Amino acid sequence: MTHSLASGERKAVGIKQTLRALIQGRALQVYLAVDADALLVEDIAREAESRGVPIVRVLTMRELGRMCGIQVPAAAAALVRD
Repeated sequence: MTHSLASGERKAVGIKQTLRALIQGRALQVYLAVDADALLVEDIAREAESRGVPIVRVLTMRELGRMCGIQVPAAAAALVRD
């Protein structure tokens, strides 16, 4: 099954929400902005890798925000299951 932020699936947007979804085991796929501060997203990347959750790199925070349907930049996002 292919996942996409643009589809109607549930998502977690932002560093705290994305990390929480990973820790709770609800994240299906994680999106990280390449231009985000590495210190902010390294915990998310490490958690995703340890749990085998695929990581998709997006060039800019602005682009990731748009992909999530929000007007502000986003460093991280995740598709989540209920």
